[in-house]
Amino acid sequence: MAAASSGTVLAVGEHEVTISNPGKLLFPQAGIGKLDLVRYYVAVAEGALRGAGGRPCVLKRFPDGIEGESFFQKRAPASRPDWVEVSTIRFPSGRTADEVVPRHAATLAWMANLGCIELHPHPVRADDLEHPDELRVDLDPVPGVEWPQIRQVAALAREVLHEHGLAGWPKTSGSRGIHVLVRIERRWSFDQVRRAALALAREVERRAPGLATAQWWKEQRHGVFVDYNQNAKDRTVASAYSVRPRPDARVSTPVDWDELQRCDPADFTLRTVPGRLAKIGDPHAGIDDAAGSLESLLELSSQQEREGQGDAPWPPHYRKQAGEPPRAPPSARKAGRAAQPLAKDR
Repeated sequence: MAAASSGTVLAVGEHEVTISNPGKLLFPQAGIGKLDLVRYYVAVAEGALRGAGGRPCVLKRFPDGIEGESFFQKRAPASRPDWVEVSTIRFPSGRTADEVVPRHAATLAWMANLGCIELHPHPVRADDLEHPDELRVDLDPVPGVEWPQIRQVAALAREVLHEHGLAGWPKTSGSRGIHVLVRIERRWSFDQVRRAALALAREVERRAPGLATAQWWKEQRHGVFVDYNQNAKDRTVASAYSVRPRPDARVSTPVDWDELQRCDPADFTLRTVPGRLAKIGDPHAGIDDAAGSLESLLELSSQQEREGQGDAPWPPHYRKQAGEPPRAPPSARKAGRAAQPLAKDR
């Protein structure tokens, strides 16, 4: 490590990364600064790149730390090292964005220097932007739901996935929920992957209607929401080993299914996870060897459609889809209120 007039220079692999204002506090309550964040991502690069490496990433930046304003930045800064790879994402509007594709620890360090506390990769690889290789099961509890119930729903999701020939790899979300990652063969479109995720969500709800829900509108939800729409194109979630903007610098941490039943997500933080990874390795080390087929889940989707369950609502900033139900919650439809307008770049 060397000092420079503009900050601190770190040697990371074959590259040097300048850390500007390295002492800036990003997590004031925990006393964690920017250089701490950079060093964390270098330390966990093996696991973090298994989750985000080779994928276009949206930059979620916290320039003034977690207590300041944050923003999503799709386009990579024009001023960047020549070794930072980008991939061109095309939106339905016709616009494009060159998004950062991390390949090595130096890029993770460079992203952290921009105030990117979290990693937000797309579920595709840079060499094929139209065929996801990951289905994401996002278990999002409504207020008041406790950790044991979320674990129960995760176990149900695992059961459904297994019955349809798929392996689920759990991780804490770093917030209140659980993510179950499912590697899939790169054969299906985003819409097909979302259909498969919707079928999974509905089946989990069918098996445990008091614990889980597939209902999109918040006024209809209860228990743990299985958020199928996280599989819509251009949606991202915090990936494995992402630090989250929580006061304790909590980390979205891969676990195995046995550990999920006994772990406390609060134990996984920026300060503890590097030692954990060095000691036990990455519980998701085999995830890339477990790509499965969506055919069975898509057959379940077709069966649900024959039983009268068509498409479900999309997020409000997406174009209206064929067969989609009304784009407004039931209470708004009764009152005659219109849905929200579409956002750009979707």
